[in-house]
Amino acid sequence: METVLIVIALLFVLCLVLGVYATVKAVGAAKRGVDRTIAQARRTVEDTTLRARTLAQPGPAGELAQLRLTLRTSMRATQDALHAGVTEDESLKESLGLFERLDVHGRELDAELRRLETEPDRGTLASRLPDLRERTERITRSADALRWAAHDRARRFADDDLDSLNAQIDVEAGALRHWTKERPASSATPWPEAAAPETDAADRQTWPETPGSRAAHEPSRPALTPPGQRPVHPWQRKPRPESTT
Repeated sequence: METVLIVIALLFVLCLVLGVYATVKAVGAAKRGVDRTIAQARRTVEDTTLRARTLAQPGPAGELAQLRLTLRTSMRATQDALHAGVTEDESLKESLGLFERLDVHGRELDAELRRLETEPDRGTLASRLPDLRERTERITRSADALRWAAHDRARRFADDDLDSLNAQIDVEAGALRHWTKERPASSATPWPEAAAPETDAADRQTWPETPGSRAAHEPSRPALTPPGQRPVHPWQRKPRPESTT
C-alpha cells in the first residue's frame, strides 16, 4: 500500500512540474510575440514619422530623416533576407556573421542621426552632413551587396533545380509517349478469334422454329403412296377387283 501511495505522489509531482514548465513556456512565447508586435509597431510608426519629416522639413533636418530612413530600410531588408536564407542554405552563416558586425556600425550611425535631429545649431548640422552621408552610403552599400548576393545565390539554386526538373520531365514525357515507337510483334495483343462454324444445325438454332422451317430440314417424302404399300387397317374392307366388262 505504501508503494502505491509513493507512486501516486511521484506521478502527481511529475504532472505538477510538467504543468508549470508548459505554463512558463507558453507565457514566454506569448511575451516574445507581444514584444515582436510592439517592436514592429514602433518601427512602423518611426518609419512613417521619418517619411513625413523628409517631406515636411526641407534642409538639414529633412536630409537627416532621409538618411535614417534609407539606413533602416536597407539594414532591415538585408537582415530579413539573410535570416530567411540561412534556414535553407547553411553557407549563409558566414554572411550573417558579417552582417551582425555591420549591424553594430549601422546602429551606432542611426543613434547618432537620431541625436542630431534635436540639434539646434543648423550650421553645425549642415557641416556634418557630408560625413554622415558618406557613412550611410558605405553601410547601405555593404548591406545591399550581402542581400543581393544572397538573392542571386538562392536564384541560382532555383535555376539549377528547375533545369534538373525539366530534364526529368522530358525523360518522363518521352517514356509516356512510348506508342510513337514501333512495337515488337510479340507485344501486340491479338484480337479474339471467331468461333469455328458448327456443323450441327440444331445446336446453332436459337430462334423458335416455324413449321415451314422444320419442313425445310426434313427429308422430302413422295406425294402419293402406291396402293400396295399403304397400311391396311382391320376395319377397312378389301378393295374389289375392277370389272373388265
